[in-house]
Amino acid sequence: MEEYINLFEKVIEKTIPKVDYIDIRAGKGNSTSILMKDGEIDEINTGMSVSARIRVLNNGAWGFAYTTDMSKFDDITETALKLSNSLKGDIELAESDIVKDKIATDVKIPFEDISIEEKQEIMKEASDSAMLENVNSTTVGYGDIESNELFLNSEGSQIEVKTSRVRMALNATATDGQIIQFGHGSLGGVKGFEIIKDADIEEFARNVGNKAQRLLKAEPAPSGKFKIIADPELTGVMIHEALGHATEADLILQNDSILKDKLNTKIASDIVNIFDDATIKDGFGYYPYDVEGVKTKPNQLVKDGELVSLLSSRETASKLNMKSSGNARSIIADAPIVRMSNTYLQPGDMTFEELIEDIPDGIYLKGSRGGQVDTGKGIFQFNAAEGFKIENGELTTALRDVSLSGNILETLNNVEALGNDFKLSVGFCGKDGQTAPVGDGGPHTRINDAMVGGSS
Repeated sequence: MEEYINLFEKVIEKTIPKVDYIDIRAGKGNSTSILMKDGEIDEINTGMSVSARIRVLNNGAWGFAYTTDMSKFDDITETALKLSNSLKGDIELAESDIVKDKIATDVKIPFEDISIEEKQEIMKEASDSAMLENVNSTTVGYGDIESNELFLNSEGSQIEVKTSRVRMALNATATDGQIIQFGHGSLGGVKGFEIIKDADIEEFARNVGNKAQRLLKAEPAPSGKFKIIADPELTGVMIHEALGHATEADLILQNDSILKDKLNTKIASDIVNIFDDATIKDGFGYYPYDVEGVKTKPNQLVKDGELVSLLSSRETASKLNMKSSGNARSIIADAPIVRMSNTYLQPGDMTFEELIEDIPDGIYLKGSRGGQVDTGKGIFQFNAAEGFKIENGELTTALRDVSLSGNILETLNNVEALGNDFKLSVGFCGKDGQTAPVGDGGPHTRINDAMVGGSS
């Protein structure tokens, strides 16, 4: 992207006398996505993209314009100026450090070194390995992207970041002729193809197939209040959805968060420590700088049960009289909004056996099949991928169609023990029509008086 630096610097120099602030983002990307259904390729997309956007702040209002044709950059600058001049607002930006940096993801195997055919072979191996007894259909999705992004602003920051990201997801469907059940798994990271190459694809896929198989023989889940154990994946989804979104400053400013006015108050049990950390290189939500050029750091949201910080952009941080947490995110074509990165519950010191040994009648919930959260009312409902009864300290009957629901603050206060294990899952988060790669996770988590729902 260095060939555009001179152009952007001239645009900023020419435009800054007319406005209060300018920033420019530009990027080049190479991407591949492949979809395989039942062992046959359904779709292949490859492409290269170049794009740029400019934001100008004037009279407390943003002017934003975007192009995929770099020869039209002067045109979009004029468009952004006209937009900001036609509006009036109260937007101010929290102070931010001036940064000059160039950084690249650590990549051992570049995606371009691996042919489409080899990527298809690995997908086929995953598809075939998941085809166990009663598994009648598989879908494998693969995607990689290498991007080189440049950020400049009128305060003097200039940052270039080269990132590689890859993900492969597998779904398996099983049926016994009466019911249909699903298994799901994904692999990925902010690295090169080594993430896929180094994985045991056969074991990964068999685990997905086994899950679908197991669920055919599982019993419908009971309903009622139980002591539960959530596995690291479900723990992560709960922390991301129930707590993470509620700490986003834009939702707090919109009066759409149960955590409004709760900063520096107790919201969870003493053992609950929650972080959002974009600096974790093994997390799918890794990024070294946010899209406003703010350097990322580990943000502790909850410390010993107390809400100690929020997630913010420069704009939302200014309204709340704080510094940006480095959580402004978006693709180049979209306006930045406050987003999570890698959000997790810090582990404790108990083994899984210790977590369940004194539970006479409980439920073990594994994995996630999505759910809903109302951050304003502070309630949630998640569907676990599968479950097991816990009887007298042992896992017994397999369960299906099991859900977890409740009040966010009550549930956080009912966290009574934490495992010493830890896992971050690979996923994407949607908000305001935008999608961002994220990681979420934690340890096995024991929660008292949790509302479990089933169909029996």
